[in-house]
Amino acid sequence: MGDYLGKDIPKLGFGLMRLPKLADGKNIDIEETKRMVDAFLAAGMKYFDTAYVYDGGLSEMAAKEALVDRYPRESFYLATKLNTGAQGCVDEETAKKQLFTSLERTGAGYFDFYLLHALGTRNRQSYEDYHLWDFVKEMKEKGLIRHYGFSFHDKPEVLDDLLTKHPDAEFVQLQINYADWDAPNVQSRECLEVARKHGKSVTVMEPVKGGTLAVPPERVQQIFRAADPVASFPSWAIRFVASQDGIITVLSGMSNLAQMEDNLSYMKDFKPLNEEEMGVIRAAQAALANVNSIPCTSCHYCTPGCPMQIPIPEIFGAMNKYLVYDQLEGAKHDYGWQTGGKSQASACIQCGQCEQACPQHIGIIEKLKECAALLEA
Repeated sequence: MGDYLGKDIPKLGFGLMRLPKLADGKNIDIEETKRMVDAFLAAGMKYFDTAYVYDGGLSEMAAKEALVDRYPRESFYLATKLNTGAQGCVDEETAKKQLFTSLERTGAGYFDFYLLHALGTRNRQSYEDYHLWDFVKEMKEKGLIRHYGFSFHDKPEVLDDLLTKHPDAEFVQLQINYADWDAPNVQSRECLEVARKHGKSVTVMEPVKGGTLAVPPERVQQIFRAADPVASFPSWAIRFVASQDGIITVLSGMSNLAQMEDNLSYMKDFKPLNEEEMGVIRAAQAALANVNSIPCTSCHYCTPGCPMQIPIPEIFGAMNKYLVYDQLEGAKHDYGWQTGGKSQASACIQCGQCEQACPQHIGIIEKLKECAALLEA
């Protein structure tokens, strides 16, 4: 593989996007988060990833309380992100202010990895208009950023154009998992190949596809059980991605200590998949290709601007229970619970803001119609 930025960083990263919550469902359970941070660092892992927009800033504040205030700054890597679509970001000044707000929230002093967040066709111009590429370069020169890059949700040709126009970007964060490897709406494999062609190393998001691959369809489970009755389903997903060329680390959005312990059990002493194991992954991919589901990763980028406050990812999660597992009653139960006190799918006014925000390029309006027809019946 040769040398590349981050080659020596442990291959499991702690994604702070889905931290454990208290009973109120809103506030982060800091004590559980501390236990997870302790276990992560004790196992020799070092990379933590958050963002200005995660949990409205609660994620960055949790990073301060559970990590930064409790461990020497040089003992870990911390990454965060600047998002021009964030609430309150209306111009260049408010965009640039995010870095300083993130520094204040985390108390980190500097960020090891800093990302322009979720770039793609729909928003890349805003990063140009606000001169953010020059900004991150300047902040690196001032020592507030060690390395800068961007996270990306779009087609390979768009990534190629971005890296051609901004060759100074040091790394890219991509959505890569075995389910999306050749999926037309994500094209994980081709995006990784583009990044490597440009000599960029890669941090990986959604290796378990928003939790979907933690409990894959039964036909996929059977393939993995036959190959290794002991290995967890997430282990196949995470090891597959970590085995690719040029990977800095694989971000797992862990929500409890049990998930952390499972991830560490096979990533503490990471071994890339061998050819036989890669064959098992190929068999799982073939089985998944026959499953019809909504490719939502529950990132919730679609919900803040919804005028009807429809819980779109939760509705799609309920629908996928039917599409993938054929559990209609369970899907209806989940749908009723998720929409209780909120707008149902049928409340959609087809304004289209959600489709503009969706990094998976899902035809959300049409999917909501299908959900309403089945789950509200």
